[in-house]
Amino acid sequence: MDKKTTSRDGTSLAYQRTGQGPAVILISGAMSTGATVAPLAGPLSDRFSVVSYDRRGRGESGDTAPYAVAREVEDLAALIDAVGGEAALYGVSSGGALALHAAASGLPVSRVAVYEVPFAVYEGGLKERAEYTEHLTEALAQGRRGDAVELFLRLTGLAEEMIQGARHSPMWAGMEAIAPSLAYDDAVMGDGRVPRERLASITVPVLAMAGDASPAWMREAAQAVAQAAPEGSYRTLEGQTHMVDPNVLAPVLAEFFTQ
Repeated sequence: MDKKTTSRDGTSLAYQRTGQGPAVILISGAMSTGATVAPLAGPLSDRFSVVSYDRRGRGESGDTAPYAVAREVEDLAALIDAVGGEAALYGVSSGGALALHAAASGLPVSRVAVYEVPFAVYEGGLKERAEYTEHLTEALAQGRRGDAVELFLRLTGLAEEMIQGARHSPMWAGMEAIAPSLAYDDAVMGDGRVPRERLASITVPVLAMAGDASPAWMREAAQAVAQAAPEGSYRTLEGQTHMVDPNVLAPVLAEFFTQ
């Protein structure tokens, strides 16, 4: 990250900008930084000015207590201001929920694309999310960062032996370092339901996407987002899972952002 801007509450935000053209801001999900979404910048940068940034509490960006989802929306407002006053947004997973929040807040956003925002579409999913919130809050309050990371990995469906393998890998320290930000993504997701009322207030086009190799509920959640937004559309990406291939995703985003 070679550039910095400052959010309304004084938090320093680190970002990178590549390419020429209309601004597109990439928003990462939980347990990730701007570097996670940065591979998308390459295939988009011939037509857009692509911005990847470290959300507050991660990477090279600062953090200011107390946290509120509204502060992350202000972070996006500061970034949009820094890159010319208007931008399209792309958010993956819980980063998609943040992108939708920002658009509903009336920021100068031209279009919003989201990939597999994990909204719960069944009662079982809502119960699982409520339990996750409770245990995550407890683990972070007690400073048990490793346990917080484990809770998140379990929520994503990772097998127990893989979680234990991760715990003994060199990347674990980096995961523990940004574990407190798991509470931020949890707040962005709300109670886990599709926020239909908020989505209904978005006045710009919204593209919700999911992979056909992902669980069916992911596609149902994306379809629900598209249906709730007045100018919503849905797209399935062939052969894709939650770890979407930037080279498959980029042409779809480029087409949507230039419509």
